[in-house]
Amino acid sequence: MTRHTGLLLPSFAGRNKEPAERTYRALAHVVRVVMPWLGTTEWRDFSKLPQTGGIICVGNHISHFDPLVLGLGIIEGGRWPRFLGKVQIFRSPWIGWLARACGQIPVERGSVRAADSLLAAEAALDHGKAVALYPEGTLTGDPDEWPMSGRTGAARLALDTRVPVIPFGQWGAQAFMPDGKKGFPLVLGRRHRFQVICGDPVDLTDLYGLPTNREVLEAATTRIMDAITALVAELREQEPPADRWSFRTRRREPVVRGAPSRVNGERGDSSADADEGP
Repeated sequence: MTRHTGLLLPSFAGRNKEPAERTYRALAHVVRVVMPWLGTTEWRDFSKLPQTGGIICVGNHISHFDPLVLGLGIIEGGRWPRFLGKVQIFRSPWIGWLARACGQIPVERGSVRAADSLLAAEAALDHGKAVALYPEGTLTGDPDEWPMSGRTGAARLALDTRVPVIPFGQWGAQAFMPDGKKGFPLVLGRRHRFQVICGDPVDLTDLYGLPTNREVLEAATTRIMDAITALVAELREQEPPADRWSFRTRRREPVVRGAPSRVNGERGDSSADADEGP
């Protein structure tokens, strides 16, 4: 585990050799300088993060601040993540410019353009980049802040590209910037603890070659969310609930596990979760 408690994080220039946009590097250095004034950072098991080739990074979403925490952890670990973010972010004059300058990928969920974001993500993966996204699609709705059910965009991307899916668990950002809190929190007088843990790749190999219908996509999504939840449980030192909060029903539902049946059929049920996006 790498734990930083001082008022300056060590430079990642010597550890991260991957090329990145100048604006992205500058922003990362700003976050690196600011973060120690907000609290301690802990990166666990980042030796599991592949240093080359296309990868899909997936994590739990607990705060509007946590992309900075997770992103900094991945950068410290040697990669420059390309986050899939809601298109509304990119429409903001300043934040949108910054996101585009840093090579991030807009997602226009709920429209026919939703598939375009996956094509852009596939292109980034083909060029050996690290693509990062939150399978939940938004901040968790679970009342105890456990990961909720995931949307199928990450699973579809993983099955289409067959690149490693690297799960992350994080905890602490929700105390710094809780959901629904207006404005930037005045927390300079309080020290926070930001934790990120990297897990082993999610095994989806038995699903390769199957039709990407709802059954297969849901099975892959469940495995991804199981891996993320296990990592969050390790950070929280608690047992997660047996059921998982559903963004559809807004209550905890039993988790259906098991390999889908191997059936012949047309590849790709493009209507499955087409309204959800990544």
